[in-house]
Amino acid sequence: MPLSTTVRRHALQPHRVVFLSAGISFLSFLLFIVISVAVTCHQRAEAHNQLIGQTRSYVIRVMDELKQILLPLQAETFDHCDRVRDDLAEQAASTPNIRYILLVNNNAAFCSSASGPMNNEIHQISPFTNDNKAVDIRLVSGAPMLRGKPAMVLWLRNPTTPGNGVLATLNLNMTPYLLLASQQRENTGMAIVTGDTAITTWNEQVINTDALPPNPLRRIAIPGYPMMLYFYGEILPERDLHIIIMAGLLVAVLVASICYVLFRLRLRPGKEIMQGIRRGEFHVEYQPIIATGSDTAYGLEALMRWVHPTEGRVPADAFISYAEGQNLIVPLTRHLFALIARDAHQLCKVVPVGTKLGINLSPSHLTNPDFRKDVRQWLAMMPVDHFEYVFEITERTMVSESNADEMFDWIHQQNIKIAIDDFGTGHSALLYLEKFHFDYLKIDRGFVQSIGMKTVTSPVLDTVLTLARELKLKTVAEGVETNAQAQWLINRGVTHLQGYFYSRPLGVQQLAKYFSGSQPASEDCADISGSIAPVKTGK
Repeated sequence: MPLSTTVRRHALQPHRVVFLSAGISFLSFLLFIVISVAVTCHQRAEAHNQLIGQTRSYVIRVMDELKQILLPLQAETFDHCDRVRDDLAEQAASTPNIRYILLVNNNAAFCSSASGPMNNEIHQISPFTNDNKAVDIRLVSGAPMLRGKPAMVLWLRNPTTPGNGVLATLNLNMTPYLLLASQQRENTGMAIVTGDTAITTWNEQVINTDALPPNPLRRIAIPGYPMMLYFYGEILPERDLHIIIMAGLLVAVLVASICYVLFRLRLRPGKEIMQGIRRGEFHVEYQPIIATGSDTAYGLEALMRWVHPTEGRVPADAFISYAEGQNLIVPLTRHLFALIARDAHQLCKVVPVGTKLGINLSPSHLTNPDFRKDVRQWLAMMPVDHFEYVFEITERTMVSESNADEMFDWIHQQNIKIAIDDFGTGHSALLYLEKFHFDYLKIDRGFVQSIGMKTVTSPVLDTVLTLARELKLKTVAEGVETNAQAQWLINRGVTHLQGYFYSRPLGVQQLAKYFSGSQPASEDCADISGSIAPVKTGK
């Protein structure tokens, strides 16, 4: 019988697994992107701050060194150029990046480290220098002695005499700044800004600040000097974004693959069955079998039931058929044995001595090398001399097993009866009833349901009942649901009846009420423990 919708939904759900894996993968992708972007931006910001700190320290150090060299020259602004010229030239020659030094008296440059005596207004040399400031810095496109080459003009005013001071013209060497900026590829450059002018690492000419790119990453003032540094670059470069997206896609594929495999393993019915055994999700119900001569319970058929924690009650036909197909019927039958043995210490106090206990066996278990050991262990766990056992075996066993007669003989040697279950629905012919020795013949519920209707199975049922009487086999009709069906079967000599008309399958506590009028047995019912396991569908 094919898997039911319930088991199929829980077991074989490729679309659900795919969608679930894809959803988790997509969320993982988004989470990875968000975290990676945040971490990358933080790292870039820290790197920018480090670069800015290094650059500012470098500029401050250079300017402070120049200031320390030029400040002593303030005293020479009151001297004659011929007396200080050599000292002035020596200072200019020994100081890196200084083009020349001018001494200013009364706002006029009177002595140059390069040319000696002169008389030029400082605004002719640097038009925008503010000589009222103690320190002023300007960028110029060229100086009178080196036209066409940008320079920086540093003015240091004499603190005691307005109009006097030192004016130094400095070469604009951007190499150190380029080296600092090159430490991080995401930095596109920097600019030195004084007033409305600037010089950049990507342009050798002095430009107006309006020509600078908008929105620099940082604007940093240099303490003590009227200048600023502008840093340009990207917080998240396009290259990094591409790498993050590619890495995110790889993570998403990996997560999807892992989730798919795990969900397939987790949602596989075979795994669910084994987990159900470990978690105690299976239990046994017992359906009474009525003897037609006395209308009393003659025996019980043990029926395994599975209550899944999320799917609820799983049809027995479904999980048993699937267990057979996945080679799980043996551990499931061992678990059935264990559950029956566990119930037996209560059942023996409820049901009469000699009660027949029917258990369905799969052909796969009968041919298993450990079948005989499993049966012996189970019998050892059961109460002594309280139950009479009946193994219900399908016709497939007789058809597929060449040594079936040997196995049947061994079962009889264990004082266990054999019932042919669902006779007439398999592949065998009626001659198997003569070939093998059986104790019971169970009539399939399909035949019982056709009673009173003219169907193609009606002659088969009559033939089976006639042959059973001739072979002196006891018969058990399954699936009896109405009084009319029961009377029809009784009139034709059926010896035992089973079905909802008499009782549904019952738990141990319910059986106690069912047998409340009977005198069960033995006072030597022993405690039972063990572990073995299924088979059978409801009747």
